[in-house]
Amino acid sequence: MKTVEKLALAAVLAIALSACRPQNAAPPPQGPPEVTVQVVESKPVVLTTELPGRTQPYLIAEVRPQVGGILQARLFEEGATVKAGQPLYQIDPAPYRATLARATASLETAKARSERYERLNESQAISHQDWDDARSEYLQAKATAESARIDLGYTRITAPITGRVGRSSLTQGALLTANQANPLVVVQQLDPIYVDIVQPSTAILRLKEELAAGRLKSAGDGQVVVDLSLENGRAYVHQGRLQFSEVSVDEGTGAVTLRAVFPNPDGLLLPGMFVRASLTEGVREGGILVPQRAVSRDNEGKATALVVGSDNKLVQRSVVVDRALGSDWLITEGLKPGERLVIDGGQRAKPGDTVKPLPVSAKGASAAKPTAPASPKTEG
Repeated sequence: MKTVEKLALAAVLAIALSACRPQNAAPPPQGPPEVTVQVVESKPVVLTTELPGRTQPYLIAEVRPQVGGILQARLFEEGATVKAGQPLYQIDPAPYRATLARATASLETAKARSERYERLNESQAISHQDWDDARSEYLQAKATAESARIDLGYTRITAPITGRVGRSSLTQGALLTANQANPLVVVQQLDPIYVDIVQPSTAILRLKEELAAGRLKSAGDGQVVVDLSLENGRAYVHQGRLQFSEVSVDEGTGAVTLRAVFPNPDGLLLPGMFVRASLTEGVREGGILVPQRAVSRDNEGKATALVVGSDNKLVQRSVVVDRALGSDWLITEGLKPGERLVIDGGQRAKPGDTVKPLPVSAKGASAAKPTAPASPKTEG
């Protein structure tokens, strides 16, 4: 009897405990998935192209001796800025001074003889041929003296242009020859400085076609502004202007060289530096820019985007991407102004599903909503 009472008591306790436990409520019905949308807008878009380039000196001069001799002195500091006409080297002038002295003495003798023969010719004391010969000797002596004077001047080698002077290839005591193959030093003008930019010929053809078709409008009066990025990624503070483009296409690369000129007052740009140039092509009226994350690729590699229709259903669109502009894509086909483009959350649904669109600005607000407090635990 005691055993039966114990079993009955255990059953009553089990029923009482089960009554104290909270019942599992049925899950509430879920609403449509939320997606973040952005209204598609069209506006004028300035198109730019980023291309690689190399810096080149604005002027460059290789300094060579025009007379031979022993190099006596170097008159400049390597790496310094020199002015046009500033002395750079001194060749031993002694042999050229002696030559000039001999030529000057011969000139004086020939001049006196020519003048004497001229007076004798007037009185017909000599033949006209003798006077012609004397005058010819005088003119030759004059030319020889002038040549000797010029050669003496060439013993002092001067800078042909204003610019930065490089490393000297020879030192004092070296034997120089006239018009030797190797330059003594190179002088380069670096302010302003050139930037040579290589652009594919196909890009130039496309640009001309778009301008002719009216899809692009010229961005200026023919003076194309160019911006530079340096090798370390930093932007160059001065803007340049496109000066000219090559008139022929390189057969090996299929590219055309463009040349821009930049101010370089601080000497930051040096010849041979690699840079990236950003050229303004024109203005596309009615351009559509969308965030890059809103565009994906299908199995065939074609660009697609999701839009929310008027009935809040997802629709997949094939789009044509022209180029990247910053963090956006420029879309030329597939989207229309006023449509709601899915930016985030498209993976939660598939085309044809009903979704709950939230504006991009409301995304942060919805994430900041306070969470509901947890239900208090029911105690038995």
